[in-house]
Amino acid sequence: MKDWLFDRRPVGSPAGDAGLAAFRVVTFLLLAFLHGMGKFPPSEGFAGMIGGLGFPAPTLFAWLAAIAELIGGILIAIGLLTRPAALLVFAHFVFVTLIAHAGDPLGDRELPIIFCVAALMYLLTGPGRYSIDALINRGPRTRELDV
Repeated sequence: MKDWLFDRRPVGSPAGDAGLAAFRVVTFLLLAFLHGMGKFPPSEGFAGMIGGLGFPAPTLFAWLAAIAELIGGILIAIGLLTRPAALLVFAHFVFVTLIAHAGDPLGDRELPIIFCVAALMYLLTGPGRYSIDALINRGPRTRELDV
């Protein structure tokens, strides 16, 4: 379980992990601060919009959406509890794409789809070696001998 929560395995080369880290930080800080912060705390209008989609307990779902975007975005960006946060963000954007924007043209669903796929990527790969998760799960270091 600890390996899943705090994955430290490198995904590939150091350069590949650096690319994952850069994408993780930029994409999910944008999610948190440009989308999630505006929903936190959820307004009555936002909860009403969610209720209009047919969700029971719209205030609860409004809070879950705000938490997924703001807190989930920050956690993924810093690489802490990346996979659980990515699962939350992925599930949220599946609903956003398939329910909230179901009747919208594809161009209007583009951003939710991108966030959904980005979260899925980190759910499957983990954060890589340049993350807080990797620091938490760092095992004993071994020194390789030069041969």
